Amino acid sequence: MTTIQTLNKVVEIAERRRDVALAALAQLQREMQIAQDQMDQLEAYAREAQQRWSARSSTGIDAALLHHHRHFLQKIEHAIEFQRGVLSSREDMIAQHQEQVRVAERDVAGLRKFTEKKIQAQAQVMERREQKHTDEMALTIHLRQRLAQAQAHARSGA
Repeated sequence: MTTIQTLNKVVEIAERRRDVALAALAQLQREMQIAQDQMDQLEAYAREAQQRWSARSSTGIDAALLHHHRHFLQKIEHAIEFQRGVLSSREDMIAQHQEQVRVAERDVAGLRKFTEKKIQAQAQVMERREQKHTDEMALTIHLRQRLAQAQAHARSGA
């Protein structure tokens, strides 16, 4: 396997790593959206419960119902706090995965640039070899022509 083939393989592996990182990030973003939707539902449910309570409390409420309502609101608030933790965790994970994607994309770009420079360097080496070969052929032809001229001159002068 040539150096360029090896480098192309390394670039391919780096691209796969980047693609895996992008897929993981996309999955986390979907999970974040689901978690945010759940948070929105919990908050909407808490608002609706509070509105119902406000409407009901204007007619008078006994202590047992008040206790039940407070207990219910505590459970909703606990669920909301839990969901905030889920959202915060997802945000942190997304930030970490965004950094992984950024690093992977930087690696791919660097490897591609390095590979391109190697290709260009090899092309220059080949061009120099071809030029050297052409120069040597031209010199050989020139020397043969001079030799032939010298021999012709020597024959004609002898």
